[in-house]
Amino acid sequence: MSKRTLYQKLVESHLVSRIDEQNVLLYVDLHLMNEYTSPQAFSALEARGRAVRRPRQQLAVVSHIIPTHAETPRVIRDAASLMLAQNLGRNCERAGIRLLAANDPMQGIEHIVAPEMGLVRPGMVVLCGDSHTTTYGALGALGFGIGTSEVEHVLATQTLVYRLAQTMRIVIDGALPYGTSSKDVVIWLLSRIGAQGARGYAVEFAGSTIASLSAEARMTLCNMTVEAGARAALIAPDATTFDYVRAHVKTLDEAAWQAALDDWRTLRSDDDARFDAEHRFDARDIAPFVTWGTSPDQAIAIDARIPGEAEQPSREAAASLRRALDYMGLEAQQPLAGTRIDRVFIGSCTNGRIEDLRSVAQIVRGKHVAQGVRAMIVPGSGSVRRAAEQEGIAQTLIDAGFEWREPGCSMCLAMNDDMLDEGERCASTTNRNFEGRQGRGGRTHLMSPAMAAAAALTGCITDVRTLEAHA
Repeated sequence: MSKRTLYQKLVESHLVSRIDEQNVLLYVDLHLMNEYTSPQAFSALEARGRAVRRPRQQLAVVSHIIPTHAETPRVIRDAASLMLAQNLGRNCERAGIRLLAANDPMQGIEHIVAPEMGLVRPGMVVLCGDSHTTTYGALGALGFGIGTSEVEHVLATQTLVYRLAQTMRIVIDGALPYGTSSKDVVIWLLSRIGAQGARGYAVEFAGSTIASLSAEARMTLCNMTVEAGARAALIAPDATTFDYVRAHVKTLDEAAWQAALDDWRTLRSDDDARFDAEHRFDARDIAPFVTWGTSPDQAIAIDARIPGEAEQPSREAAASLRRALDYMGLEAQQPLAGTRIDRVFIGSCTNGRIEDLRSVAQIVRGKHVAQGVRAMIVPGSGSVRRAAEQEGIAQTLIDAGFEWREPGCSMCLAMNDDMLDEGERCASTTNRNFEGRQGRGGRTHLMSPAMAAAAALTGCITDVRTLEAHA
């Protein structure tokens, strides 16, 4: 038998039938839905007189349009948003699908809720009508986003017509330098390979740097790999994975758990398996990274200067740089450190987990948000919010001057009333910094939770490694 990659093993284990050399019919273990990518799919099913084939293998979450300001019970007042939430509720009730609605104690962002609930396990195929479904590769599952017509197909058949991806391995070795995190790793990586650097590939991460990351840090890495155009991101499951899954899966007895482990330990690329592309990097080259432009790959180390047009490889790249700088109100060769900010947003499916909030609390404890800065913390789920309150993290953040919000996607994509005003500059832990992503005319700088915490305290983009000098 030929040597196989982890990606190939996952595809082959879920193969229903082979359509042709490039396309297969793939079985789906878990399908997640939200309020804005599923309505048309349900309507199409109803028009065709089709039922949802396997309701228990679906989970729906209200997350993108829900307001996050503190209110009990939570009320969606925007008419269009309320209609989306109500439609999802009716569709799920008719189909027998579990829904985490606005006031469900488990409500949150699907990519944080599903692993917390123990629904994602190594070896699974997990789909959602959201591009950041690549998150689940952190647990050794094949996850990727799908379109509305594909949502309909999955609901009706529990399968997907799937075009095979090419394979890429990215190996990063060495200890992460002081002040860096997995968010810095992925922004740095994007700056190296570009926003199209993994287009069409299923990326497998390997190396000692990756092995040292926690399960939640791996989720951040896999979540943002889609920003390089990747169709999937994978990390072979190991002891870190198994410990995380064991802590969250409550339905397996000891015998079932041991049987699962025996299977999961085979989920790795064979020795000498061939990848279509490979990259190798040294973690010593990584520093705290911040985006300066309007694409996640337009980023530099915090102690570097914004590049200029003359440094770009083509006219198109130079024009893109100029447009980005004009939108962001910045200049070439300008340092990012010291750039004033108006807002700080800490949350999202990239960095809204309890580990992220712990890192922020450690930095801001006993300090206060700078005058004139509005700083928001939005937990990624009800479970994260409760854990932060029980651990005293929430009170630390409140005492430091942060707004402590309810769970949701919030200002990641400004589909509710959490958004930037035109011209406002935000230090954000989210995954995208496109024009208008956080509000029309808003200017977004992507960074790690630690770097966002430093910006909140100083009122400007700040190297967290030098924070004591700003005290």
